[in-house]
Amino acid sequence: MNRPERPPSAGHSHSPEQGPPAERPPSILEDLVATRETPSRPVFSGNRPRHRATRRGAARSTEQRSLFGEILDWMFAPLLLLWPLSIAVTFLVARSLADAPFDRSLHDRAIVLAQQVRNAPESDPREALERAARELFDREAEGQYYFQIVDERGTLLAGDRDFPRPRLYDFPDASRVKIRNLVIDGDEVRAAYTYIGVPRADDAEAQVLVQVAETLEQRGVLANEIIKGVILPQFLILPVALALVWFGLSRGLAPLKSLQERIRARRPDDLSPVDPLGAPEEIAPLVASFNDLLARQSQNLQAQRRFIADAAHQLKTPLAGLRSQAELAMRESDPSDLRRSLAQLVRSAERSAHLVSQLLALARMENLGASTPLELLGLHPLVRTVAADWTAFAIRQRIDFGVENDDRPAPIAGHPILLRELINNLIDNALRYTPPGGIVTVRARSTPDTVVLEVEDDGPGIPASERELVFERFYRIADVQGEGSGLGLPIVREIAEHHRARVRIDDGLPWPAKRGVGFGTRVSVMFPKQQDF
Repeated sequence: MNRPERPPSAGHSHSPEQGPPAERPPSILEDLVATRETPSRPVFSGNRPRHRATRRGAARSTEQRSLFGEILDWMFAPLLLLWPLSIAVTFLVARSLADAPFDRSLHDRAIVLAQQVRNAPESDPREALERAARELFDREAEGQYYFQIVDERGTLLAGDRDFPRPRLYDFPDASRVKIRNLVIDGDEVRAAYTYIGVPRADDAEAQVLVQVAETLEQRGVLANEIIKGVILPQFLILPVALALVWFGLSRGLAPLKSLQERIRARRPDDLSPVDPLGAPEEIAPLVASFNDLLARQSQNLQAQRRFIADAAHQLKTPLAGLRSQAELAMRESDPSDLRRSLAQLVRSAERSAHLVSQLLALARMENLGASTPLELLGLHPLVRTVAADWTAFAIRQRIDFGVENDDRPAPIAGHPILLRELINNLIDNALRYTPPGGIVTVRARSTPDTVVLEVEDDGPGIPASERELVFERFYRIADVQGEGSGLGLPIVREIAEHHRARVRIDDGLPWPAKRGVGFGTRVSVMFPKQQDF
């Protein structure tokens, strides 16, 4: 068998040079440091980018805002903007409504006065027309009235001389009464004018201009009355509308308050899902997200409880043994017996340290769950690096330990630290249970769809009936020599499932003839192959 990448092994010619080996990777201190995490900060953050919050963003994130006040703001802000516009539109409409009856009255007066011009005596029309004008206008009403009658030559027949004439391009039209705005003696007036044909001595008709005007005081009074009739009820209705909106929002947000009271009434250890019945449909996604958070918190709490129970159960016996061995060493007087007791004490401490390391690794995996980001990496370099750390231990155990990788790329999506933990546990299991003089081989190979990691040995093997049971915590095969904790393969499966990989146990290398007939163990971890490496 060609094994070009095999690390140094006792009694084998294919051992390359290597620096000082690591005795037991990873250390308990590293596990203790790596396991101190909080729910909001995973242990393994990978290459996830970190963003520094600005001072403004931090202030905005800590600002507590009221949903009730937010809705009121969005309802009343447009109203406050539309209120002046409503008043302006109301004023324009009121002026238009006030102008209509006064314009009709002015129109009728112009026609009546024009008829009086037609019937006025030819000898002295001024007196008759002024008398008719005085009778036509109501002098008891507010405001002032103006009128003017001039012939086509511009001669004033009656009325006010300062009354402005129509514009030059406003040609005479005896069939129409026109309305315009003027300023007379500094007063704004509304004027109506028309032309009337008056017979002359030569049987022709002379065009006479008849104009009447009135000031705008009465129009303003009527417009103000209309505005008061429209605006004042709005001022009365506004508080009622505010009260109704306030009441409606309070009733609409009542289910939120009920939900809040239900959550506050819960016991601290109650992590059951919140019943979404009675909550508004709009916050159903929020309730679902909250229930998902409760489920994850419940899983974390159960994992912590399970870890504490497992740790207490598994550490009780080793610690009791350590105490007994320490007491026995204290009673020894012979130096050789004392050294033997101390050596046994060291081995027991090593087993306890290994058990603690395994427990911490398992707890770390349970706490991380699916929150650990994966990155694209090659499996071959990682396998060589981890295997090199176990060379010294394999030499002490007198085991032929080597690495076999193919030449094809092996890209996978994984987390380097978790994959290192997985490879460490597979190698640790193989080296611990393989007898001296045995063989342990680690290989990584690539197929079209998968990348396979295999750790194969010629140790005692695992019966087919127990190959699924060994993935349970603290399960150990009876009558098998070795100092295992029963946690190595459960950790391997946890990490493999996190990487969407499968774990399979098969027969390994055949036993040498001096040990009889049998096979060792081959543990295969099959990762999905990434194509864009």
